[in-house]
Amino acid sequence: MELKVGCCGFPVSMKRYFETFNVVEVQRTFYRPPEVKTAEKWRKSAPEGFEFTIKAWQVITHSPDSPTYKKAGIEFENCGFFRPTEVVFMAWEKTREIAEALKAKIIVFQTPKSFRDTVENMENMRSFFSSIEGGFTFCFEPRGWSEENVRRICEELDLIHVVDPFISKQLYGEMCYYRLHGFDYKHKYTDEELEKLLRMSRKGYVMFNNIHMLDDALRFKKLLKEKEG
Repeated sequence: MELKVGCCGFPVSMKRYFETFNVVEVQRTFYRPPEVKTAEKWRKSAPEGFEFTIKAWQVITHSPDSPTYKKAGIEFENCGFFRPTEVVFMAWEKTREIAEALKAKIIVFQTPKSFRDTVENMENMRSFFSSIEGGFTFCFEPRGWSEENVRRICEELDLIHVVDPFISKQLYGEMCYYRLHGFDYKHKYTDEELEKLLRMSRKGYVMFNNIHMLDDALRFKKLLKEKEG
């Protein structure tokens, strides 16, 4: 498997993006998923071989008091934190439908800092992932968990551990799925940092998610091409 480079979201028009990259992580699915017909339109507009990955809807991962709900203009109760509720499984069905429409193989579950590695939360994850159908590669990006519990839950549920490699090390997964947030959102990676990133990378995905993600991703792609000769 190759190392794919892309952005989290479209920093330019879809047409221009499709001409430059071969993968994108769809962010809209996290806030407020599009209609299936919209996702199908995106798939048809993309070139053959282009890959979509998606973030799971926040209704699965984030509690209703998260500010991201207000940003998306949605209100739900009894949801988030992988709770075994009707609302959470409805959100999964919507996430699954969009993934299938986009022919996405990878779904990223990003949890907030408030989702700690408690017995209850880990048990909810076990219940959730044992209840949903396979056919996808599931990726998990926790915040504030112990390394022991990250490794344990990822091994048990076969989740790719998502990291920013400048901040933490990947603890489980046969491939990498890196999400580059920058040391702050406005961070622009230096040439030296991108060279270090290349040394840290292996087969998988390197996805930039900072304000300079377009330029940083292009520069990293150039480095990768030079290495491959």
